[in-house]
Amino acid sequence: MSFPEHPATPHGTSQTHHDTGIKRSNGLAIAALVLGILAVLLFWTVVGGVVLGLLALVLGIVGARKARGGRAPHGKMSIVGAVLGVLGVIASAVIIAIGASILNSDEFKDFDDCVQHADSQSERDACAEDFNKDVNN
Repeated sequence: MSFPEHPATPHGTSQTHHDTGIKRSNGLAIAALVLGILAVLLFWTVVGGVVLGLLALVLGIVGARKARGGRAPHGKMSIVGAVLGVLGVIASAVIIAIGASILNSDEFKDFDDCVQHADSQSERDACAEDFNKDVNN
């Protein structure tokens, strides 16, 4: 008599197959996708866009290489995570560049100097009005 979990061999003896119970998964792909999504959602912060985006990119590349080598599934998930990470880094870099250009502008330096020398709230409000006029012109 032969049982499904113990198939019979040609000599009439039974052979046991040991299932290790380990499912093949690609944790790097899942991590890359999660970090990539967070990088895109939090691109306006340096930590969110740059750090999480770079981590998603690295983990996505490693996960995709494992999947391509046949050692792990979910290669497309790794690639999507890496692409989202790159988008988060790019968006964050644009935000940082815009912020740096504003902080280094002559108009902002004039505004900062005006606010530092202002003694009352009305003088600070006048500084803000002058800054808005300079920026809009």
